[in-house]
Amino acid sequence: MPRVTPIRPETLPPDLAEIWRRYATTYGSFEGQLEVFAHVPAALRHLMPMLMELRAAGTLPRRALELAIVVVSKLNACDYCIAHHQPFLAVEGIPPDVVAALPEGTDHPALTDCDRAVIAFSVAAWETSHRVPERLFRDLREHFTEAQIVELTLRITLTGFFNRFSSALGIEEEANAHA
Repeated sequence: MPRVTPIRPETLPPDLAEIWRRYATTYGSFEGQLEVFAHVPAALRHLMPMLMELRAAGTLPRRALELAIVVVSKLNACDYCIAHHQPFLAVEGIPPDVVAALPEGTDHPALTDCDRAVIAFSVAAWETSHRVPERLFRDLREHFTEAQIVELTLRITLTGFFNRFSSALGIEEEANAHA
């Protein structure tokens, strides 16, 4: 149970209830976060549509996105976010034992050079953002456009925000998170 009273979409104004429902059906089962974000209408009105727009654009390959999200979530020990995003890595062909070893175990043959670049950059961007080595950008440029690198960085830092938000407010994994 979160540390604040959950707010369901039925109690929201129609525009916010619509955002809630669209997000829940297109982005995944994040009802726990939505119930808490509903306390701040601007968060529902701006954060959730931005995430839906990024997903719809598909600029960043899903495998890279989910890998970055899981790596940062593991660094922050955010069980909520790990539970929601780890299943996408299996869909993308990364075995559970490889995911379990992240972010350290990057020598597994299931991981590509691109995956390794995403993992290394995710760790550096989150842990030492003021000292990200230029070699990591060189590695990223072999696989991504500049727009994709910017989005990857945006998603890494947003993941840290969502990790801390969910953990601080005690948002727990929904029963259908792995579906």
